[in-house]
Amino acid sequence: MARFLLSRAVQAVVSILGVSTIVFVVMHLSGDPTLLLVPEGASREDVALLRRQLGFDRPLAVQYADYLASLARLDLGTSLVQRVSVASILASRLPYTLLLAAGALTVALGIGLPVGVIAGVWRGTLVEKLLMPVVLVGQSMPTFWSGILLILLCAVTLDVLPASGADSWSSLVMPSIALGALSMATFARVTRTGVVEELGKDYVRAGRAKGVATASIVLRHVLRNASIPVITIAALEVANLLAGAVIVETVFAWPGLGQLAVQSIAGRDFLIVQALVLLASFTCVALNLLADLLYSVVDPRITRLAGAR
Repeated sequence: MARFLLSRAVQAVVSILGVSTIVFVVMHLSGDPTLLLVPEGASREDVALLRRQLGFDRPLAVQYADYLASLARLDLGTSLVQRVSVASILASRLPYTLLLAAGALTVALGIGLPVGVIAGVWRGTLVEKLLMPVVLVGQSMPTFWSGILLILLCAVTLDVLPASGADSWSSLVMPSIALGALSMATFARVTRTGVVEELGKDYVRAGRAKGVATASIVLRHVLRNASIPVITIAALEVANLLAGAVIVETVFAWPGLGQLAVQSIAGRDFLIVQALVLLASFTCVALNLLADLLYSVVDPRITRLAGAR
């Protein structure tokens, strides 16, 4: 167990270092940010002065070393546009994005898992034929389009929910549904496939031959064995929810990191964009590490096989 956890932790550290390096290189290949910050008609002397003040005149290796040292101290720098700590800006927006992601994940899991289990257990019946169109709609509807439709229906036509902002809990309903619909469909499909595969195995047939109720077999054995692919998808879907928040937060004027990303790109705020990319990358690495740990809890055989290699 300890060897398995250590190997996964080392892989996570290497991944984080690689992502940090890629972000640094890509951001510097995109051009000199100094030219984007100086006013129109600025002289070469003004450009050189600003470049020196921002530290962009130093050798790239020195900038990279300072960049890694700052990351180790959790120092993300100061916004080039707002002149405020990048960390404080992210901290003020992060709770809104986490709240939205939690709401979307609740919608995705709360609907997707039961639909997948029911469709898998009652495969080929009328129940599955009624449920799977719901999955198809969620799978085929783009996030921005479902968001606009929800606004037209719930805010404009029915006037039961606010169209934008984050003033109350009711403001969270439509963004959560719009963001969680695609993940809901993914969870439903993966869960259904896992349940169908497990129901066809020998231990299920043996249980039924002994007179064990199907509900008991499903709840005690099938769901546990079918959860491995669901855990894998869950790690990816949470990352997709954070990425999809860029669109949803823009549509619903939700003041989270997604809206901040759009504003920072439009305002050419180099350091905030860099910090957002790093945060998203680190989140993906952390989620994959968490998924690996959950594998060992759900099925200890995975830990033993990994340790034997």
